[in-house]
Amino acid sequence: MTDQQQATGAIPAQPTPPAPGPWADYLAAAQQLDAVRRAASAAATEHQAAVTAARQELSVVRPRLAAQKARLTRDLAVPLPELTPMPADRDVAAQAVASGPAAALAALQQARRTADAGDALLNETAPARQWRPWARNLLIYGPFAAVVLIVQIVLYLVASPGSVPTYALLCGLSMPVLAFGLGWVTIGFVYGGDPEGVDRTPIVGAVACLTPVLLTCMGVGLTSFFN
Repeated sequence: MTDQQQATGAIPAQPTPPAPGPWADYLAAAQQLDAVRRAASAAATEHQAAVTAARQELSVVRPRLAAQKARLTRDLAVPLPELTPMPADRDVAAQAVASGPAAALAALQQARRTADAGDALLNETAPARQWRPWARNLLIYGPFAAVVLIVQIVLYLVASPGSVPTYALLCGLSMPVLAFGLGWVTIGFVYGGDPEGVDRTPIVGAVACLTPVLLTCMGVGLTSFFN
């Protein structure tokens, strides 16, 4: 607005549209093309942003799902076929991402939320890792065997030289059998509530209870040899 127009209070003249004709048609077409170009540029930018975000989300979700799969198969003994997607699952997933990168990004974000919920559920409800029967039973047979070893060492130290064979025979025959029997009964008492039955691993128990006798015999033999 010029100074003269401000002084007179006149409204500035608005640009008049071109007169109908080829030039007006050309200007209209140019404006439409510019609008299409702007829309296409914005769509391309949005598409690229969605692709980048989807790739970043995939790089986070993929190792999460692999870790959950390994945990389910290792800690909870879930069969691997039960964790493999079925054809119907693949069809649903393909339909979910068929609309483009934005739909794929939404599906990956939903998968990440599901993985978060799965981790929380596993942490709350995962049972304690079960001990193997032989290791579990060894914790019971072992203390009884240790008592046998201690008793044999004490008897060897306090017994007179002439009575050592008698004590060795009595201890070698009775105490391992007593330790094995006590271990057998204790395992049944502690783990008797197992509906599948109690595996007492008798071979492991026998080896554990006879080990003190072998150690004592070796000690006596070495002592006699050096003396």
